[in-house]
Amino acid sequence: MNHSVRQSASPSATETDDARWAMRSILQRVATGPTLSKDIALEEARLAMEAILAGRVDPVQAGVFLIALRMKRETDDELKGILDAIRTTTSTVTADVDEVVDIADPYDGYNRCLPAAPFVPAVLAACGVPAVTHGLDRVGPKFGVTHRHVLAAAGVPIHLTPELATARLSNPDLGWTYVDQRAFNPALHDLIDLRTTIVKRQAITTTEVLAKPIVGRRRTHFVTGYVHKPYPRIYALLARHVGFDSALFVRGVEGGIVPSLRQAGVCVGYQHKGEEQTFDIDPPALGIEQVVRSVPLPDELPQTTRPGDEIAVAVDVGATAQAAAHAGLAALGGAKGPTYDSLVFTAALVLWHLGRSDSLRAAAEQVRSVLDSGAAAERIR
Repeated sequence: MNHSVRQSASPSATETDDARWAMRSILQRVATGPTLSKDIALEEARLAMEAILAGRVDPVQAGVFLIALRMKRETDDELKGILDAIRTTTSTVTADVDEVVDIADPYDGYNRCLPAAPFVPAVLAACGVPAVTHGLDRVGPKFGVTHRHVLAAAGVPIHLTPELATARLSNPDLGWTYVDQRAFNPALHDLIDLRTTIVKRQAITTTEVLAKPIVGRRRTHFVTGYVHKPYPRIYALLARHVGFDSALFVRGVEGGIVPSLRQAGVCVGYQHKGEEQTFDIDPPALGIEQVVRSVPLPDELPQTTRPGDEIAVAVDVGATAQAAAHAGLAALGGAKGPTYDSLVFTAALVLWHLGRSDSLRAAAEQVRSVLDSGAAAERIR
């Protein structure tokens, strides 16, 4: 395994003063109202984000910077610069495998369905495709049920260093892993309180999923979900920028990688760092016939309020994670239902995207085979 990390030392007083004056200049341009705000260059965005990650600027300045970019709408170069700063502080490990699929589901989780996506990497591993998923415990705006919650409830290790996570992925008997943002980019993880205070989505939400903590020796492929139509272009731009060899963007339930189980949908992807292409998908074409869009929340789940919000009612994260883990483990063992179909649909899309199957229908049958045989369930250890 090859390991690389580019962490900065504690800032000196001079560095902090320089960063604050540089940020002052940037804020004077990006935070001047809806009609007068100006864009900044990629390099300026990178330097500003690096200063924030290093703790060289006041949290108020950091918050204004992120809010101002959002208010005027971030440019492509600004997003690239912020992502470059995140990549600079990310601990990246090269796995002892030729190819890795990097699965980036919403870091803020789910609150309207039981997430099946946390188990997709195990299914892909059973099909011979090493995969990594990553995330964190809780972040806004949804503060929902995350991969970390579900995998922990299923007994999967979540407190792994990038090196240990990569060893699990490289192990042919396992072939997949989870790695937490707290482990691969502590500086970025330390901004969660600031992001919670900001409330609304910022550029970090868009860029953090492309941190690329584990890569393959030859190729690394990016898979993520989206809801709003502008995002495939943005994700494709950023994925090519950081060197993902291919990418697949699924218009999924709650912005995740699992498409609707009952209606036709759309995916966007690119190969060999080329231009993105759009294609339609339809559940019946893969032998999926469901009356629900996604795995429904059990009626008996307790409800609670989100931290800091006594009005909005949300699902209880712990109980929902337990229910999702139970459903996911059962599906890995061949139990039919919405979770099973979610794994079939999503894993088939990835296999077909990678060229591991001639058709989506054939890829779906390959996934059903590893589920029904128990081969996928063997990957949960």
